[in-house]
Amino acid sequence: MNIENFIIHENATISEALSKIEDNTKGFSIVLNHKDQVVGIVTDGDIRRKLLEGISIEDSIKICNNTNFIKAFENTPREVLLKQLDQKIKFIPVLNFENRLLSIVTKDYFPDMGEKQVYYRSKSPVRISFGGGGSDTSNYFFEFDGAVINSTISLYTHSLLKIRNDSMIIINSFDLKDSIEFSNLNELLNYQGKFGLIQSVIKALKPSFGFELFISSDFPMNSGLGGSAVVTSSILGCFNQLRNDKWDQYEIAEIAFQSERLHLGVAGGWQDQYATVFGGLNFMEFNSDQNIIHPIRLNSKILLELEESLLLCYTGTTHDSGNIHDDQKVQTRSSSVKERIQSNVQLTFEMRNYLLKGNLLEFGRALHKAWELKKSFSTKISNPFLDEIYNGAIENGAIGGKLLGAGGGGYFLFFVQPLEKLNLMNWLKSKNLNFTPFIFEERGLQAWTIREKK
Repeated sequence: MNIENFIIHENATISEALSKIEDNTKGFSIVLNHKDQVVGIVTDGDIRRKLLEGISIEDSIKICNNTNFIKAFENTPREVLLKQLDQKIKFIPVLNFENRLLSIVTKDYFPDMGEKQVYYRSKSPVRISFGGGGSDTSNYFFEFDGAVINSTISLYTHSLLKIRNDSMIIINSFDLKDSIEFSNLNELLNYQGKFGLIQSVIKALKPSFGFELFISSDFPMNSGLGGSAVVTSSILGCFNQLRNDKWDQYEIAEIAFQSERLHLGVAGGWQDQYATVFGGLNFMEFNSDQNIIHPIRLNSKILLELEESLLLCYTGTTHDSGNIHDDQKVQTRSSSVKERIQSNVQLTFEMRNYLLKGNLLEFGRALHKAWELKKSFSTKISNPFLDEIYNGAIENGAIGGKLLGAGGGGYFLFFVQPLEKLNLMNWLKSKNLNFTPFIFEERGLQAWTIREKK
């Protein structure tokens, strides 16, 4: 609809208004003042009545102007417009907040609402690992089958992606406390610096457009919760929203592995990527042919009791998982270390069965065995400070526990019986150690598209 066919200025004559109405064939015109602001409307009926009263067609249109008319503004909801038209209102001028005409709504014509800016958002959870660590690395399960057991919990990395109209790439990281800009993709790919993990994901994706990316996490970096895989998964979730042929969960986990392990060159296993993408409590098996994720379905009361029996404690120290995995890779060449990893895998099967049967006390004791085995894989996994924390926790009520992730720092996970939990919490607090409340997260990576609201 061309609104020029409907507007007439207030200094025009009735004759000119009639010509305008005849041309647009809709039976009305919209009256503007000298500032091009809408001051009223006139219909052929308004003019006819005035002519019957004896005015001349050369008189000013102001005589016929109806200043008390139905109008809408640019933010008027579509629902309101439809309700007004449903009450036999034939047309509605739509104005901006300076009372200038933007469009005209009729039952046959709604102005094009256009496409609003959209954002692509995602959140991906961290995991706590219970057993089998070391067996999810390629150098191990190409020779022996591996198995781990883990669960995602309610700590997340959050990502937001906004597409730009140019080739610029802007990355904002709350975790790194920094932002960085690149004029194009090639400039980003040649970058060397602390944004390397994010760069490795973009390298795998090779987007053909500019974008702005915002990333924040609920947990410290290098804390043993599989955070690198969580960040990677969260970014992939945003970009996957752009695809018609969306990646499935296995494919996203594989691209995340490719980004971190191959492009960035950080040594490590496979479980973190699958855990954060699939979500929930899972038993995972690894071999040279395929990796299989088996969800563990527990009675809700058993799951709640397990949740209440676990205490997540931050040691206040971080670790370099890549260096620990590099050392562990060397140690794994030893037949004795391979045997201990095989024992850890067998223990993982036992832990799965304890969970399925609801035998949580034995599951807690198995955590202790898993920690003792894990410490023997590399001298870098524990140290006197961490040993002091673990031994103190056992003396103050914990049945078992283990350091999460590769080792060297980060989070301890302790299993404690109900009547001993308060005692353990008080002891940890006396040592200035913080414990982090959590609940199990049944969902893995979640991603969605949202329209910009203004």
